[in-house]
Amino acid sequence: MLKTLAKSVRQYKAKTIATPCVMVVEAAMEILIPYVMTLLLGVLQDAQDAGRAVDLGAVLLYGGIMAAMALLSLAAGVIGGALASQASAGYAANLRQDMYEKIQTYSFSNIDRFSTSSLITRLTTDITNVQMAYQMMTRMLVRAPVMFVFAVIMSFVVNAQIAWIFVCAAVVMALAVVFIMSRAIPSFQKMLVKYDDMNAVAQENLTAVRVVKSYVREDHEIEKYRKATKAAYDFSVRAQKWLVTLMPAVQTIIYITMFLLFLVGGNQFFSDRLAITDLTALLTYATQILTGVMLFAMVLNFMAIAKPSAERICEVLEEESDLKNPADPVKTVKDGSVDFENVGFSYDKNADDAVLKGIDLHIRSGETVGIIGGTGSAKSTLVSLIPRLYDAAEGCVKVGGVDVRKYDIETLRNNVAMVLQKNVLFSGSIAENMRWGKEDASLEEIRAACRAAQAEEFIERIPEKYDYDLGQGGVNVSGGQKQRLCIARALLKKPKVLIFDDSTSAVDTRTDALIRDALKKTEPDCTKIIIAQRIASVQDADRIIVMDDGRISGVGTHEELLRTNDIYREVYLSQMKGGEEDGKND
Repeated sequence: MLKTLAKSVRQYKAKTIATPCVMVVEAAMEILIPYVMTLLLGVLQDAQDAGRAVDLGAVLLYGGIMAAMALLSLAAGVIGGALASQASAGYAANLRQDMYEKIQTYSFSNIDRFSTSSLITRLTTDITNVQMAYQMMTRMLVRAPVMFVFAVIMSFVVNAQIAWIFVCAAVVMALAVVFIMSRAIPSFQKMLVKYDDMNAVAQENLTAVRVVKSYVREDHEIEKYRKATKAAYDFSVRAQKWLVTLMPAVQTIIYITMFLLFLVGGNQFFSDRLAITDLTALLTYATQILTGVMLFAMVLNFMAIAKPSAERICEVLEEESDLKNPADPVKTVKDGSVDFENVGFSYDKNADDAVLKGIDLHIRSGETVGIIGGTGSAKSTLVSLIPRLYDAAEGCVKVGGVDVRKYDIETLRNNVAMVLQKNVLFSGSIAENMRWGKEDASLEEIRAACRAAQAEEFIERIPEKYDYDLGQGGVNVSGGQKQRLCIARALLKKPKVLIFDDSTSAVDTRTDALIRDALKKTEPDCTKIIIAQRIASVQDADRIIVMDDGRISGVGTHEELLRTNDIYREVYLSQMKGGEEDGKND
C-alpha cells in the first residue's frame, strides 16, 4: 500500500523530505533551551552561594544563546509548517489526478466493481483524510520521536533514577494509544462505506430530481437520506467514542508522571541529592517527553482515520483494466465489416447462464443492419463487443477482418462510433460538445453533422446558436434535441462503423425517417447498426436481426422476416395495431 501511495509524491518529494529535517531542528532547539537555562540558573546560584555579584557577561551570553535558539526554533516551526502544507496539498492533488486518470483506463467491467458514489467519496473524503495524515506525519512523525529520545537522554544525564519514571510513563502511554487505535479503526472503515451509501442517495436524488418532484416524493427522499446520514453518524460516533478517550488517558498519565516527579525529585531535593536547577530541567524534560508521546498519539489519531481511506484509494489505483492493448497492436481499420464468430459472453464470469450464446453474424462493410428484440434480449450487449467495451468470453469479434483484441483500443474506438440509449451531453456550448466527435472540427463541419442529424433546425432558432450553453448534462434541451445532438457528435467522427442503440426513441417517426435518409446520403460507406424498438426505424435496412434471450432468432429483410419469424411478425402486428388504434382515436 505504501509503495502505491508513494508514487504520487513526485515533485513534492524534496519538500516532503525537507519538512521533517526542519522539524528536527525545531525539536533540537526545544531540547537544548532547558539545558542552557540550567547553565544560566547555575551561574545565578553560584553567585548567590558565593555572596558576590552576578557575572553579567555570562548571563548575557546564556540569555543570547537561548534567544537565538528560540528564534531558530520559531523559524524552523514556521518553515516546517509551510513546507508540510505545500507538500500535503500537492500530494493530494497528484493522488486525485492519478486516481482520475486510472479510472479513465477502466473497462466497463472494472467500473461495474465500483459504484459512482464510492468513486466520488474516494476522490474527495478519502483523499482529504490521507492529506491530513500526510501533513501530520511529515511534521510530527519525526519531530515527536526526536523530542522524546533526546529529552530522555538529557533526563538520564541529569538524573537517571527519575528518567526511568519518564520511560515507564511513555511505555504505558504508548500501550494505551495502540489499544484505543485498534478499537477505533474498524469503525472508521465501516463509516466510509456508509459515506458511499450517503453519496449514492444524494447523487441519485439530484440526477432524478424531475422524477422526484413529479411524483411528489421529496419526503421519501429526505427520509432515505436521513437514514443514510444516521448510519454514517452512528459509526463515526462509535469510532470517536474511542478517540475521545485518547487525550484524557494521555493527560492522566502526564499528571501521574508529574506527581511522581515531584514526589521523588522533591525528596531528593530536600535531602540535597538534587539541585533546584536540575529539578527545573527535569520538569521541562518530563513535559517534552510526554508531549512527544502525545504528539505521536495525535499522528496515530490521524493515521487511524486515514488508514481505511488509504486502503480504498489503493483499491482504485491498483485495479487493473480487463482490457489492454496487445504487444504489437494494429493501428489501421481497413473497413467497416463486422463479424461475430461463435461469440458467447457473460457479465459475471462465474455465472452459469451466459448473456450471449453462440452468436454467428457477418455484416458487410457499408451495410445497414437493424436489430430488434424484446427487453433483456442482449441487443445492447451484442453491439458493446464491437468497440471492445467488453471482451467476448467465447469466440471472437472482428472489425475490418481483424479480431478487436488485436487493435490498439484508441484506434478501434475512433473508428466505431456509438450513440447510446442514454444520451449524455456535457456542460459547455453546443460546439464544444460536438468537438468531442472531432477535436479540430470547423464550424461548417459541425453544421453539416447537425444538419444530417436534423438538429440544425432547432439550433438556428436559438439566439446563441452553436455557442448556446447546454448546462450540466444538457439540461437546457429536450430529450429529442439531446438525441439529435448526440447523433451529430457521432457523425463528426466519420467512423467506419456507426451504432445507434435505440438512440432515436425520443424523436418522432418523421424525424427518425429524415435522419435515416440523411445517413444514406452523407455516410454511404459507413456500416450502420441500428437497435430499435420501432420496426419502422429498421424496416428499410439491408438486413434485420431478431434477438431472443441472447441468441439470434432470425436474420433477413423486413419482408422475409414477416414470412419466416414469429417474433418479428408478432412485434410488427402489435405495432401496426397500435398505430391503427391511435389513428382512430385521432
